[in-house]
Amino acid sequence: MSSFCVPEPQLQRGWMLTLYPGAGEAGGCFQSARERVSGHVGGPAADPERAAVEAGRRARARLRRYCAANLLNRLGTLTYGPPRCTDARQVRQDVGVFFRNLREQVGEPFPYAWVPELHKDGVHFHVHFAAGRYIARKDLDTAWGRGFVHIKLLGDLPVGSGKLAEARRAAGYLSKYVAKTFMDEQAGHRPRGLHRFDVAQGYTPEVIRLRGATREDVLAQAADLMGGLPATSWSSDEVEDWQGPPAVWVQWAG
Repeated sequence: MSSFCVPEPQLQRGWMLTLYPGAGEAGGCFQSARERVSGHVGGPAADPERAAVEAGRRARARLRRYCAANLLNRLGTLTYGPPRCTDARQVRQDVGVFFRNLREQVGEPFPYAWVPELHKDGVHFHVHFAAGRYIARKDLDTAWGRGFVHIKLLGDLPVGSGKLAEARRAAGYLSKYVAKTFMDEQAGHRPRGLHRFDVAQGYTPEVIRLRGATREDVLAQAADLMGGLPATSWSSDEVEDWQGPPAVWVQWAG
């Protein structure tokens, strides 16, 4: 599971649940009354591998919630033609130009997310992106102008699935490429300071923080706000060797 809650100083004893209504999910944990202080304030992590896994989970969760809340259900790929791009900074500049061109052609801003990835040769870049609206193929080709564009609507889901489920599927594809950069040094080939993924600004998912004495209390509050019970749930009670405060994560059907 992704990170469940962010400890806050001087909290009252009880449960805190963070609800993302647009993304249809919530996660939280029990917090004691004492002030919570992060155990890592700088320098190398005590367990670099575990730290990388946790960082990857947090990044995937942010990307998943962004894609879901903005219904980004179209998945695309930008491929360079000769000469292909081998520079991590250059690819980010090129993608920035691509989306600025698209905004001009579409006539208004729109949400999107994108992730750079190295080819199997470990040298040349291509880009995966998600959008939530129809864009004419000619506009995509013109906006990119550096090679080839492929895009498709993710509709190969079970009958009854909606745009939210499609967006979650798109986020799953993008998250796979993000996760690689935390565990594979070659996949994470990027100068310091460059993001592993990027999104359009101004479309951050809404956040509602719920507090209660028990897990059942905060989950009931979330269900009331969402108009029904979640379709999927996970609890730290299911993990035999769970380390940390009791935690829960839920997701509503899409």
